[in-house]
Amino acid sequence: MARVVDEPLSVAEHEDAVAGPAAGAVVSFAGVVRDHDHGRAVTELEYVGHPTAQDLITEIADGFAARPDVHAVAVSHRVGLLGIGDVALACAVSAAHRGAAFTACAELVDEVKARLPIWKRQVFADGEEEWVACP
Repeated sequence: MARVVDEPLSVAEHEDAVAGPAAGAVVSFAGVVRDHDHGRAVTELEYVGHPTAQDLITEIADGFAARPDVHAVAVSHRVGLLGIGDVALACAVSAAHRGAAFTACAELVDEVKARLPIWKRQVFADGEEEWVACP
């Protein structure tokens, strides 16, 4: 599973997608909208994706799933308007052993954040906004 969607994300769904009898470890990650950034109160985020984002997230997931020590990968990024506490990025990786699963999951998050063409508009409590994390 590799998706860019405009609906709420479930980490449990990602964990279920990678679970299997060969998996001795399932590691997951939830990137959650927090209520602050650099000392300023945040009220909401908006993510806007380039039309190529779906193809690229699939490419990234396929690359990680092809690793010899990884059994399965599931990753999704949400677009649209998100509130505090919403999951913006969900992923899960399964492997035979925890070390490989932890490493692959952390590297997957870094790769998605570095390469996926999704831009974030941050809205602050004082009404100001800024665009950040533009790859």
